[in-house]
Amino acid sequence: MTSTNAIILPYRGIMPKIDPKAFIAPGAVVIGDVEIGPESSIWFGCVIRGDVNKIRIGARTNIQDGTVIHVASGLQPARMGEGAKVVPEAGYPTIIGDGVTVGHMALLHACTIESGGFVGMKSAVMDGAKIESGGMLAAGGLLTAGKIIAKGQLWAGTPAKFWRDLTEDDIAQFDMRATQYAELGAEYLGMQK
Repeated sequence: MTSTNAIILPYRGIMPKIDPKAFIAPGAVVIGDVEIGPESSIWFGCVIRGDVNKIRIGARTNIQDGTVIHVASGLQPARMGEGAKVVPEAGYPTIIGDGVTVGHMALLHACTIESGGFVGMKSAVMDGAKIESGGMLAAGGLLTAGKIIAKGQLWAGTPAKFWRDLTEDDIAQFDMRATQYAELGAEYLGMQK
């Protein structure tokens, strides 16, 4: 399941639930109300902190090196410019589906990435934002609070905006990447036994 050098900690008595077929790399930190599904991989230097809300990560999802995942408690207003609204009383968990790729050094904060979504390297997805299944945020993009990337769309930039529709080849790459990382995680997991 996990490396002996990963840091897995409870928060307020809630211990992360990690499937035995998931790989958690040395140096990764997983805290609190976090669930990680089978064949998922959490790579070196990641921090996944489920303290003031929950984090759910599905099966065959890869969270690449240096990524930070956190949540919102609902105790503070979300400042979103035009149409500002208050975070719901329950706050925002972070929900990541199956077969998702999250590139190196991403920031996911209180957001939803549906199954088959793709988050590019050094990008950020903020409170209440969503990437639908088959949607992609390009490397370096900033998806601001409350924005939604629809299925089959590629958004890029800071702040991120619609750039183009994804091709069938683009979307096929998502599954290929998820499969490659599931296999790589299984190899690393096997090296620890």
